Amino acid sequence: MSKSLMIQGTGSGTGKSLIVTALCRIFRDMGINVAPFKAQNMALNSYITDDGGEIGRAQALQAEAARIEPAVDMNPILLKASGDMGSQVIVHGKVHATMKAREYYAFKKNAWQAVKESFKRLSGKYELIVMEGAGSPAEINLMDVDIVNMAAAKYAKAPVILVGDIDKGGVFASLYGTVKLLGKDSRHIKAFIINKFRGDFGILKPGLEMIKAKTGKQVIGVLPYIKDIGLPEEDGLSLGQGARGRGQGAKEIKIVVVRLQYISNFTDFDPFLCEQDVELVYSSNPADIENADIVIIPGSKNTMKDFMLLKETFLDKSIKQAYSKGVQIIGMCGGYQMLGRKIYDPQNVESSHKKINGIGLLNIETSFEKNKTTCQTEAEILGLRDWGLGFSKEKTNPQSPTPNPKLRGYEIHMGESSGDIGLFRINRLSGLNSLNSLSRSDCLLDGSRNGNCWGTYLHGIFENDHFRRGIINNIRKQRGLPPVACTVRYAEIKDRAIDNLANVVRENIDLNYIKKVIGI
Repeated sequence: MSKSLMIQGTGSGTGKSLIVTALCRIFRDMGINVAPFKAQNMALNSYITDDGGEIGRAQALQAEAARIEPAVDMNPILLKASGDMGSQVIVHGKVHATMKAREYYAFKKNAWQAVKESFKRLSGKYELIVMEGAGSPAEINLMDVDIVNMAAAKYAKAPVILVGDIDKGGVFASLYGTVKLLGKDSRHIKAFIINKFRGDFGILKPGLEMIKAKTGKQVIGVLPYIKDIGLPEEDGLSLGQGARGRGQGAKEIKIVVVRLQYISNFTDFDPFLCEQDVELVYSSNPADIENADIVIIPGSKNTMKDFMLLKETFLDKSIKQAYSKGVQIIGMCGGYQMLGRKIYDPQNVESSHKKINGIGLLNIETSFEKNKTTCQTEAEILGLRDWGLGFSKEKTNPQSPTPNPKLRGYEIHMGESSGDIGLFRINRLSGLNSLNSLSRSDCLLDGSRNGNCWGTYLHGIFENDHFRRGIINNIRKQRGLPPVACTVRYAEIKDRAIDNLANVVRENIDLNYIKKVIGI
């Protein structure tokens, strides 16, 4: 069995995911063959692996940090909350069932078996596994069904580093309380890390000595508060209602992402944050929607319920008003389905409604199925003249437009849409379609367009730099602004952000202590 280390937290949002990300890069840079592992993740941001399996987006980022391909064994159990229906339970990358809490607790023995199988396979491939806990290990009402915190640490024989968030307040109480509630299991905690510190270290220092005296465990690192990490967030609660953007100066293009209750895969839009002329806003304010340059309706884990909420708050009317003013409306996955004429749910996959009328800006209809499409894709843009993106069918000379790029992305959806489809020609590179198996050579059509409104099932397409810049420049042209050259390379920016995070962690923790407790 490989060596292992586990990062646990005193609660959600302490920074466990990003610390694991940083450690994966640090150990990889040391020449250690390292992989991330989270036994069970509850998240609405997910990623599709090369073989079509679905895992948490955070584990995919951690794999990037380790410079390896993401795999389903890195996150054997993924839970996606679906409202009143419960949570969709994904085991080894594939949907197992939708369960309510009591049903899932009854399923825990099966889930634990899946966790052990995945860890064993990873352990046979890598020298070191950096594990991530979930929430708090000291939830006293859940300890008997734990498969992600101390149970996983004990199975892997992993020393535990406990992380506390000082920015929330009460960090010493939370560290001390966690140790005391864990009882004899607290012996697996070898040290503490305090995260998100800003202030006078001299005032903090006595607390570090006192917590060691009270628990027998030392603080091996105090990490500073980093305002703009530049990496995808895992939790939708971080989005708020405000503007997000990087760089100085006024932003000429305003993109508003409609803030849905069950928003999923909002990391689709992070690449826009790297564009200096873009302001990205997550909002449910009608004024923001009606006065944007681009409005995006994002993916949702409960399309039916989120759409009903849009209607109840009259935001569907705001979206139509924006469309009538010439604002570009984009629907991603669940948002694409909402923009159609009708949504059918004959088997009550998402709700008790058999049929609802959509916003009606796209001439499509969607029917939900119990099977799920999960695959990586390559897409070709059709109808280039209608897009106005500055692409050509082929590159003939240095002065001609950029050739039509192949766009990489991935699909994660329960529904199938029909009607006026034909925005992209796609090649599914992995995985299964919800209706039938697909070979790598099969090509299909995806997406629909109606004037200044379009939608697609393809996640990740805004990570394609020329496509993203073309979308923005088309808006600039409509507003009489000059185009901006495509100079942003999102993949490189993200990789540098991982390096920067790793450097911050490396400089502010006792790495030798961590190596000692791991045994490397």
